[in-house]
Amino acid sequence: QVQLVESGGGLVQGGGSLRLSCAASGRTFSNYAMGWFRQAPGKEREFVAAFTRSGGSTYYADSVKGRFTISSDNAKNTVYLQMNSLKPEDTAVYYCAAAPYYSGRTPMGYNYWGQGTQVTVSS
Repeated sequence: QVQLVESGGGLVQGGGSLRLSCAASGRTFSNYAMGWFRQAPGKEREFVAAFTRSGGSTYYADSVKGRFTISSDNAKNTVYLQMNSLKPEDTAVYYCAAAPYYSGRTPMGYNYWGQGTQVTVSS
């Protein structure tokens, strides 16, 4: 059974940093596209960042570009999201997702999802 488990969320003051982790199990996602999405209360799930292992390309939402960095450790089958200079508007539940190939920034393009981890940024 495929599982994606996020961790690393929490409460942080504005301007602070957090690093989210997404541990994958059940299969190797070595050739998959991996992404991070987030969903704030009352809002739709939105794209944050993604990368394609095959091409080594990374993609970021304009709202996080320059502040967030997506990376991976293939040996640990883990994907990370380093979040710096956090703002209150970054508050949301953050989800890790995986897809056989990168198909854009829509959640519908991803087959596997984690349960989410809460990130709260205070002002």
